Amino acid sequence: MPPRPTDVADNTRAAGLMVGSMAFFAVEDLFLKWSAEALPPGQVLALTGAAGACIFWALAAGQRQRVLSVEALRGMALVRTLAEAAAAVLYILALALAPLTMTSALLQASPLVVVAGAALFLGEKVGWRRWASILVGFAGVLVILKPWDAAFDPTGLLTVACVVVLAARDLATRVMPARIGTFQVATWAYLGLVPSGALLMAGMGQSFVPPTPGQWAGLAGALVSGLFGYYAVVAAMRLGEVSVVAPFRYTRLVFALAIAMVFLGERPEGSTLLGAALVVGSGLYAFARERARKRASPMP
Repeated sequence: MPPRPTDVADNTRAAGLMVGSMAFFAVEDLFLKWSAEALPPGQVLALTGAAGACIFWALAAGQRQRVLSVEALRGMALVRTLAEAAAAVLYILALALAPLTMTSALLQASPLVVVAGAALFLGEKVGWRRWASILVGFAGVLVILKPWDAAFDPTGLLTVACVVVLAARDLATRVMPARIGTFQVATWAYLGLVPSGALLMAGMGQSFVPPTPGQWAGLAGALVSGLFGYYAVVAAMRLGEVSVVAPFRYTRLVFALAIAMVFLGERPEGSTLLGAALVVGSGLYAFARERARKRASPMP
């Protein structure tokens, strides 16, 4: 039976789910930042990874997806898990050390890096207009970082490195065998955070700090908001057209800026806002060009 065509109502609901998921992820970032500033970042990573792995393991079992399989520990599945762990280490450090407004603005460059990586390593066709938009987005990253300025903050490079590793994760996901289930992948992604968090603690010479009740609440808030965000983004991508729904990912920046200003007292610099506008604008243009290209292609 052929798949049911996606209608306007589906796309509208999917867009709402995507916006909701971005709001949850922005709240998760706030809880993670608070936690990583009060506790060793590696400890935060390990605790949230262990809790998330237990939840997704139960979900995988409910879907009859095997978690303990050799297939999840080789090939692109293993590459994805390692990239997820490395990106998590970089991101938790960025949250602990850099302003949330800068971190969130730089994170928006991730789709552009994925497009560039798909063209360079997967052979996907990318026209000169999308290449131009990618270059504009990279220029926006430089405007946010301001490496030429005497007040240059090198902690922003943690997020840049995180974006590159996240792109590698997404590219590995594209070429993974389709028979590997979503919850199976998510379980291994969270499991990978436990040893990576322990290694981060060892590398920074930190030991376990017993969390206070308030810190446990912060960790729980990060876990719950992250799980809701994950569920909503998966539901959105399954319900609506990717070319319609994906641009709504950029609403995460709006939520992050509001949260940083209200709860952290941050005031983003003009260069951060300008750079973010360049990154988001170039990303939206790249999405629009991809949608136009698909519409112009002959239907199978």
